[in-house]
Amino acid sequence: MSKKAVLLLSGGLDSATTLAIARSEGYEVYALSFRYGQRHALELQAAARVAQGNVKEHKIAEIDLRLFGGSALTSDIAVPKERSMNAIGEGIPITYVPARNTIFLSFALAWAEVLKAYDIFIGVNALDFSGYPDCRPEFIKVYENMANLATAYGGGTNQRIRIHTPLIDLTKAEIIRKGVALGVDYGVTLSCYDPTPNGKACGMCDSCLLRAKGFKENNMNDPGG
Repeated sequence: MSKKAVLLLSGGLDSATTLAIARSEGYEVYALSFRYGQRHALELQAAARVAQGNVKEHKIAEIDLRLFGGSALTSDIAVPKERSMNAIGEGIPITYVPARNTIFLSFALAWAEVLKAYDIFIGVNALDFSGYPDCRPEFIKVYENMANLATAYGGGTNQRIRIHTPLIDLTKAEIIRKGVALGVDYGVTLSCYDPTPNGKACGMCDSCLLRAKGFKENNMNDPGG
C-alpha cells in the first residue's frame, strides 16, 4: 500500500525537486498549489506541468493575500532586480510574503487530515531561510509539533505527522544535481517572481539570479525559468 503525502507545489525548481524526492521514497503524492493574489500567478501553469503524470491529485486553493499586501509579490511594490549575492543574503527581502508558509502549511495539514496522510513535504532550503523567517528549521520543527496537537488524527494515534524538508540544508546547485539525478525536467518549471505576460523569466529578480547561479555552478544551461 502506498504511503500518502501532501506536497506544496509552486511549479518552481525547489518544489519540483521535492516532488521527485517524495516519489523516489515511495510516496503517493497529493499536490497542493495556491492562487493567492501573487503577481507571478503564471507559476500555477508550471505547477500543472510539473504535476502532470507525477501526482495522484493536484488541487489549487484560492486565497487572497493581496487583501493584506506587505510584499512585492502581493502588492504594487516593485520586485527587486539585479541585486548582488551579498545583498540577496542580507535581511528579509520585500518578496517575503507575511505568514505565507504558515498559511500554506495549514491548508496542507487540513487536506492531510482528510486523506489520513501523515507526511507533508515542503521545498524550503538553505538559501531561503537565510532571509525568509518561515523557511527556518526552527519554524518547521515548531509547526510540526503544533500539527500533532491541533488535529484529530495527529493527536489521537501513535503515528506522528511529519513535515519533510529534504532541501533545507542544500544549496541551489546541490538541489539541481539531486533533481537531475532523479530525472526532473526543469524545462517545465518557473521560478521567476516577475515573469513576462507570456511566461518568460525576467532573469533579474532574486529567484532568477539564484537559479542561474545554481545551474552555472553545475556547468549546465538552464532549460526553464
